[in-house]
Amino acid sequence: MPVNKGEQTVVLSLPNGSSTEIYYYGATVVSWRAPAAGAQAPVTERLFVSSKSALDGSKPIRGGIPIAFPIFGPPQREQDKAMSQHGIARSSVWKFDHTVMDNEAGVSVKFVLEPTPEITKVWPHAFKLGYVVTLSVHELSTNLHLENTSSEESFDFQALLHTYFLCDASNVTVTGVKGLTYLDKTNNYAETKQEGDEVSVRTYTDAVYRDAPGLYEVKYGDGGGIKINTHGFKDVVIWNPQADAGRAIGDMEDGGWDKYVCVEPGWAVDFNELPPGGKWNGLQTLSTL
Repeated sequence: MPVNKGEQTVVLSLPNGSSTEIYYYGATVVSWRAPAAGAQAPVTERLFVSSKSALDGSKPIRGGIPIAFPIFGPPQREQDKAMSQHGIARSSVWKFDHTVMDNEAGVSVKFVLEPTPEITKVWPHAFKLGYVVTLSVHELSTNLHLENTSSEESFDFQALLHTYFLCDASNVTVTGVKGLTYLDKTNNYAETKQEGDEVSVRTYTDAVYRDAPGLYEVKYGDGGGIKINTHGFKDVVIWNPQADAGRAIGDMEDGGWDKYVCVEPGWAVDFNELPPGGKWNGLQTLSTL
């Protein structure tokens, strides 16, 4: 089963037509094509990428699965001020490491990011970040591995997979967060309890759910959807800017907010401290329904 390495991207594909494409820039997954779970279902695109997004490495890709690391959102702490929003991972060129698996079960590849002079200027820590992307017929797995390679100094970090799911935003719901407390970023970070079973994004939504269970579903109004199973991420963000906030995003296509919902597992509220030699792993598995 092919692993096709091009100048800008790596494409994984399977005999049934399922595929995924990953840019070296940001190790950003920009496409995942898979059938719904069921006999003879067609292969369809599952991720949204704005048609106005830069794809030349000049700025982070707007859509797909960008990686936020070592901060989520704009820098808030003085020691992070040199970084841009969401940190260094999504705006750095990663190296293709190796093919992890290529058999009847699927195909899997690993990318690696380590300190460069440019990275060290804004985040002066010793680390190794690995990213394993695995494709099977109905699933896409994205597994983030972090190692503190220093023998003397600890560091803390946030990490998040900013997944844009292609859908009709007026007719999609997200489940799995009932009873959780979230920070409502549309209302000055007010702490709010999620009462209902389903979250819709028909209005501007930017909710950071604390201590989330790690299992969610994106449900399409016309049937089907995506199951999201995560490990190692303690929070989850549900986001759609809708028109008022969406129009302020320079690389968002007109009406793009009508075409996606973001469900983003991560360490998004607190920082996770990693001691010298310490390791951390954050996994997301997406399965079609």
